Amino acid sequence: MSIVGISGSLADPSRTSVLVDLIVGQVAVGAFSKKSFVSIAGIAPSLGAALDPQRIPAEIGSAYEKLIAADVIVVGTPVYKGSYSGLLKHFFDLLDPKSLRGKVAVLAATGGSDHHSLVLEHQLRPLLSFFGVYTIPATVYVKDSDFVKEDGNYRLSNPDISARIDTIVAQTLGLIGRSNSVSSIAA
Repeated sequence: MSIVGISGSLADPSRTSVLVDLIVGQVAVGAFSKKSFVSIAGIAPSLGAALDPQRIPAEIGSAYEKLIAADVIVVGTPVYKGSYSGLLKHFFDLLDPKSLRGKVAVLAATGGSDHHSLVLEHQLRPLLSFFGVYTIPATVYVKDSDFVKEDGNYRLSNPDISARIDTIVAQTLGLIGRSNSVSSIAA
């Protein structure tokens, strides 16, 4: 079992990366699996210049290999102008549409206000559905104000969000057949 998180943020450090990493970590513990992480910020220069899916730079190919090898994908994005990040979309645009079929995905987003929370249902879920990915029912949207910045890094500060993440982890583990682990995680 393998879990990969992908953060669509262009910043480092970022709230989105913290959220994705937190979810990935909890699912990995519950599923007794290995985890990995793809940061769009880390591959942004070469991703922005990539136009041909047949000729992509090695670092993007490595990111795709992680995604394709994963059983569970946690996709997180900051919300810009009411949508997911453009380079995150470009990352998926270059990917073979059949390569993610049958995988399970968790959807997460961060943004400035609650007005942007529907990006998860109206944009991110349809994008992953196009790839034949099973998305869990619950999603998590976290406002920027739900984080604090300490020593240059972000930390989730809203306990209500932690409860939402517990629900997401339980649903993910149930969907991948690891529901026996749920009681120890969600308790």
